[in-house]
Amino acid sequence: MDIKIKGTKPSRRNFLTGAVAAGGAAVSASFARAQGAPDPAITELQPWRNQLGDGVDARPYGVPSKYASEAVRRDVPWLTADPISSVNFTPLHELDGIITPNGLCFERHHGGVADVDPAEYRLMINGLVDKEIVFTLEDLMRYPRENHVYFLECAANSGMEWAGAQLNGCQFTHGMIHNVMYTGIPLRLLLEEAGVQANGKWLLAEGADASAMTRSIPMEKALDDCLVAFKMNGEALRPEQGYPVRLVVPGWEGNMWIKWLRRLEVGDEPWQHREETSKYTDLLANGKARRFTWEMDAKSVITSPSPQAPITHGKGWTVVTGIAWSGRGTIPRVDVTIDGGKNWHQARMSGPSFNKSVHRFYFEFEWDGSPLLLQSRAHDSTGYVQPTKDELRAIRGENSIYHNNGIQTWYVNENGEAENVEIS
Repeated sequence: MDIKIKGTKPSRRNFLTGAVAAGGAAVSASFARAQGAPDPAITELQPWRNQLGDGVDARPYGVPSKYASEAVRRDVPWLTADPISSVNFTPLHELDGIITPNGLCFERHHGGVADVDPAEYRLMINGLVDKEIVFTLEDLMRYPRENHVYFLECAANSGMEWAGAQLNGCQFTHGMIHNVMYTGIPLRLLLEEAGVQANGKWLLAEGADASAMTRSIPMEKALDDCLVAFKMNGEALRPEQGYPVRLVVPGWEGNMWIKWLRRLEVGDEPWQHREETSKYTDLLANGKARRFTWEMDAKSVITSPSPQAPITHGKGWTVVTGIAWSGRGTIPRVDVTIDGGKNWHQARMSGPSFNKSVHRFYFEFEWDGSPLLLQSRAHDSTGYVQPTKDELRAIRGENSIYHNNGIQTWYVNENGEAENVEIS
């Protein structure tokens, strides 16, 4: 079995400080109870039990408990040259269920966050249409709307891992994904209003940010399930997620979900713009590049235990959990191994199973304290099974950045500490 640890990793000491401290407290309490000593958490009157708390208006917009302050987005400073065109990561190891809180959804910008005044917001449809139209935000609010839960994954999620284990934490290896309920107008309704001409086969979506982000989208997809969304998890889109309006392209790579959407042009062929030629293509070993690889393949990752979420309770009953998703449908099954793939166990799926949404899985077992090699393997509703990294490399080589859906491995030592490793 070949286990690889490569590259410069973010400070693992910083990652583990909080978790180890919390684990130490738990072990101490267990020891005290084992010795028959009184547990002060029960016998002593805690301040929150005899002092009044804040009133109802102390936090007009609710925030997490100060004890949950570790659940924040984080970046990797050396990953990009400038934070204006950069990315931060969703703290997957801190979350459960399938919905990502709005304030924790990862950010990816090409020209910073556009601060759009909704009173001056306009959406134009032009090109090969019978009637060019400009909508205000108020206009859009009068169209029928729908609610759908979808994942959004950056094509470069796990991109650093192509050459081997690199980043120490699922927040950094898999955190360019979030999963929220979008409220929006079916794009086909707006295109029907404009009247797409017979030779209108493609759509160019353009953002209002300083980078003028654009992507070409086939008309079949635009008319199928795309949304012009204005709310996420019931509230207005956050500025960093495209306020006031973004495009939702279910199951397809995140750069096509144009934020701060300002224009939709109908054409008869793709535009071959920068983000679909020099970027977001997959360079193969023979020097040729795959293009227009929009769909996100089935993928999964164990979020706990993981490098940022070590086992702190010692031997005994242990809960393994993680998420899985597919751009082609649902995830009816996930397998988990604790011995690096020698034996696989079917995980327990829990929570709703929506099309092109994140799914939550659990696997519980009695840990005997010996080292673990944890992996998960997703099966999607088309029958596709998540591949190993070497299976991917056999087809795509090692030049790629995008669309890495290979199986992730965490090594857990006798102390419960986890590391990012690779089993080839």
